[in-house]
Amino acid sequence: MTVLNTPKPDWMSEDLELLAEASGRLFENEYVPHYERWEEQGAFDRSAWTMAGEAGLLCAEMPEEYGGAGGSFAHDAVITHQITNKGIDGFGLPLHNAIVAPYILHYGSEEQRKRWLPKLATGEMIGAIAMTEPGAGSDLQAVRTSAKRDGNHYVINGQKTYITNGILANLIIVVTKTDPAAGAKGTSLFVVETDEVEGFERGRNLDKIGLKSNDTAELFFNEVRVPADALLGPVEGQGFIHLMEQLPQERLLIAVQAMGRIERALSLTLDYVREREVFGSKVMDFQNTQFTLAECKTEATIAKVFVDSCIGQLIKGELDAATASMAKYWLTDLQCKIIDECLQLHGGAGYMNEYPIARMYRDARVERIYGGTNEIMKVLIARSL
Repeated sequence: MTVLNTPKPDWMSEDLELLAEASGRLFENEYVPHYERWEEQGAFDRSAWTMAGEAGLLCAEMPEEYGGAGGSFAHDAVITHQITNKGIDGFGLPLHNAIVAPYILHYGSEEQRKRWLPKLATGEMIGAIAMTEPGAGSDLQAVRTSAKRDGNHYVINGQKTYITNGILANLIIVVTKTDPAAGAKGTSLFVVETDEVEGFERGRNLDKIGLKSNDTAELFFNEVRVPADALLGPVEGQGFIHLMEQLPQERLLIAVQAMGRIERALSLTLDYVREREVFGSKVMDFQNTQFTLAECKTEATIAKVFVDSCIGQLIKGELDAATASMAKYWLTDLQCKIIDECLQLHGGAGYMNEYPIARMYRDARVERIYGGTNEIMKVLIARSL
């Protein structure tokens, strides 16, 4: 589903085109029919995750030796684009694939990789990363969750909130302070297998404006004892560095999600205005409609070329933090603008929940907040000037 005529990027191979077609078809046939129910229950069924695993869509960029598909970020970008393009925006697969799994691949020991990645690839384990706290959002240095060494274990205490996949996840990377006096240098990451520990509790599935089917929870760590080898990385205090190294990919991932939704909004709106009649004419025949959609298509085309360029840079290891921040902030701002324009062209129907554009209007808004607010993105960009 696209109305754009951008050139095929260099990284888009024939295999990736086949992946886009196959994943899009799977989502359309096996996920979309259940999406209303998942929205109502506030989470996907676990069977949806195992189905994705069986189809080879989980851990797509992980090496085959760890159960993955042996691809690159391009594979996850293609899958992620299909998720929002097909309208199953609440599926937490992109975070599981392109955020959680890479932490284990890049910073985990060989034993940790072999222990966790194959289970993430099948869907036996669903991943989450617990960064945000009631008093710490974009400012990750302000986290207060602590992890104290106790013999061959660490004891974790603290609270996290707004955690994507928080209800279903049974493997959670937890951002903690192992040395509160050391600031950023006292930050460490731990992998918590929730089925294996005591003292871990989930709060309620949070009631959000949009993305209703994406389970988002508060998490509580009350004297949670984890083995010393749950530490991600060889030594304490490397967590903040790891976070900073992985945030560009996370932010580009959000831009990819936004791009898929932009294309869907335009396609749906074109279908609507070509069918809907007002004052005896199709809505598409009015110059205002044509000009509005011309502007949207132009901006969407610019966005598509930019995002494709960023994906190519990331694959080569050349995407810097400032450019990733540009992609995240500009694409998420743009999608809210374009979706708003598309909703307006739907008239009163656009405000009705039975029309997809209404849900897209709600679902898109959070992307200007998570992954670092767009205001923070501008601060990071300004530092590069």
